[in-house]
Amino acid sequence: MKHYLTKKIGALVLFALVAALPVSHVKGQSYPEKKLGWSLSAQTYTFKEFTFFEAVDKAKSAGLQSVEAYNGQELGGGIAGKFDYKMDAATQKAILKELRKKGVKLVAFGVVNGNTEAEWKQLFAFADAMGIQTINSEPKEEFLPLVGQLATRYKIKVGIHNHPNPTPYWNPSIVLAAVATANSDYVGACADIGHWVRSGLDPVACLKQLEGHVKSVHFKDLEAKSPETHDVHWGTGVSNVAGVIAELKRQGFKGNISAEYEYNWENNTEDVAQSVKNFRQILTAGSL
Repeated sequence: MKHYLTKKIGALVLFALVAALPVSHVKGQSYPEKKLGWSLSAQTYTFKEFTFFEAVDKAKSAGLQSVEAYNGQELGGGIAGKFDYKMDAATQKAILKELRKKGVKLVAFGVVNGNTEAEWKQLFAFADAMGIQTINSEPKEEFLPLVGQLATRYKIKVGIHNHPNPTPYWNPSIVLAAVATANSDYVGACADIGHWVRSGLDPVACLKQLEGHVKSVHFKDLEAKSPETHDVHWGTGVSNVAGVIAELKRQGFKGNISAEYEYNWENNTEDVAQSVKNFRQILTAGSL
């Protein structure tokens, strides 16, 4: 009980410090992450109960200008079908046109895999046509050399994503071995900090282990250090959000950070908005 109260009090103190920051800290720089070469996006799986374009609208209302799509979400927006790398060129153009109208960029896609060489080639061609900068994936080991070749050819980053233990890439040492096999400067890690916490790992230590190889981030803050836990507003949980931000800055990370808020599924837009606000205030405060 004492440990629990200490954790809760620490989280509340951090949150209070963030909330108390004067407006001058963020005035004139609503998107401070851009100065570091970061894009802060929503992984549309956060809004999986809705269509892709409903998710885009929710991301925009939460203060985000870009999204990471996931394979299989109904498109909506007057466009038939699902978000799928096998969609035809006309559907691709329709999606990009609608995104331009909304002022939202599609910067990443994941977690998505190919099951054959042909599918991997199709996936990269699709990402290239859609202007996607990063594919987040959990490739089978046999496809790693091909993924590296395609990533280099298309100049598209690939982040090898970690789900919790005992999935194939749960530990950074496994990811590093896969990166070596892929043998491409464009292939590295998609650091899912929440899943590291679920696996009993320290997210800052994991980032240090992956230094120089972090291509993208899936951002979460969790209520407890346990496999059975849930998302909370960033900076109020156990994921050491301030430490993660500081470590990414120290490493000179450049790339996409996707908000994944996998809780309160039908009404979590405000949760994402508050998390984004907290992230930007912690980033701007610097010393927290």
